[in-house]
Amino acid sequence: MLADCIFCKITNGEIPSEKIYESANVLAFKDTNPVAPVHILIIPRKHISSVNNIEKEDVNIIGEIFLAAKEIAKNLGIAEDGYRLVNNCGEKAGQTVMHLHYHLLGGRSLTWPPG
Repeated sequence: MLADCIFCKITNGEIPSEKIYESANVLAFKDTNPVAPVHILIIPRKHISSVNNIEKEDVNIIGEIFLAAKEIAKNLGIAEDGYRLVNNCGEKAGQTVMHLHYHLLGGRSLTWPPG
């Protein structure tokens, strides 16, 4: 955990969030600035700055993130119609919080390319 990381503060309860999914390794919550009817952030509880910082010992956590995304999409009723799971890696890609996270987006038609 990093003391100044907003997502680390959310995982340890210092900052409230509207939680959608919780496990020992993964937390998912509603984005406070949604860009789609369904916009959920899925994060590891362990502080990992970005995809570039994933280590071999993190493989189970990363797998659990994807299983959580599948479960969340199903529970929110968007699995059948489709959804997008997005990760931005680095500032030029749009990563604004340097804690690994995935955006689960759905509930409307999404365009391509995204940006």
